[in-house]
Amino acid sequence: MLELVKDISRDDLVIVLVSGGGSALMPLPVHGVTLNDEARVTSLLLRSGASIEEINTVRKHLSQIKGGRLAERLYPATVLTLIISDVVGDRIDSVASGPTSPDPTTYGDGEQVLKKYQLWSQIPKNPRRIIIQGLKGLRAETPKPRNKIFKRVHNLIVGSNRASCLAAAAALRKAGYRTRVLSMQIAGEAREAGGILGSIANDMHDNSPAALVAGGETTVTVKGSGRGGRNQELALSAAVRINGSEGVVVGSFATDGIEGQTDAAGAIVDGTTVKRGLKLRMDPGDYLKKNDSYSYLSRLNDLVVTGPTGTNVNDIMILASDR
Repeated sequence: MLELVKDISRDDLVIVLVSGGGSALMPLPVHGVTLNDEARVTSLLLRSGASIEEINTVRKHLSQIKGGRLAERLYPATVLTLIISDVVGDRIDSVASGPTSPDPTTYGDGEQVLKKYQLWSQIPKNPRRIIIQGLKGLRAETPKPRNKIFKRVHNLIVGSNRASCLAAAAALRKAGYRTRVLSMQIAGEAREAGGILGSIANDMHDNSPAALVAGGETTVTVKGSGRGGRNQELALSAAVRINGSEGVVVGSFATDGIEGQTDAAGAIVDGTTVKRGLKLRMDPGDYLKKNDSYSYLSRLNDLVVTGPTGTNVNDIMILASDR
């Protein structure tokens, strides 16, 4: 891609298409860091429970194009970036690590993230050396908001979790449900969010079919060796909370159709999920402890399997009741 714009001029217009996953699919580590180094850092951060903003804070400072550095390479051309956002709150500096967006973070912020999750001594020596050099001022920072390179850069969001949540709500209304959007900022630990959403579902007594739609993206702090993903873990946690409740359903799924190392987008659970699991001698608490929600839900046929959708705008959660 950089070969296409190696002879850029002020008279050129560059159209950049950005979507979720760009941080992983468009890697170009700084000199002195290998692709394996960057992959190792990312893997450690993902398993730590760090937020996407925290993960990208580190990745931006190990890349030649993330954190506004692609815009730096494209200067002085006019740049139009069309963005499909997979970040809660639609922060353009976080989508694909913001290749054409000003970066408000620093090497110091990256160091703090790694130390917060006790990863500073675990990451490879090359990335650690780069961050230390940045802290000492031996490496240039990522370009900041007032930098002149952004004067002719235009970032435009063309797809988002908000649009998908509103579309889901419209579909539910058409199906006869009284529907509201609860929030588009769901974040935090998946199992904790699942417990909260399950409690809300238990309180839905409208004497008519009703539904709540929520959007966002949770995280999982991996401590076990099981299979699953944030939506599957959220759904299983919600199942524990709505156990025994009649006429209540909680669904959670990733809009890209795949999560974790599984073939599922997420899962749909109801008041019978835990009971059916116990009949198969499966304790949901044990499976949550092992981060093995996939194994539990697959045996009950409660998984949502769509295959890859070709896009990613975070996750959607739906609570439905016909009580």
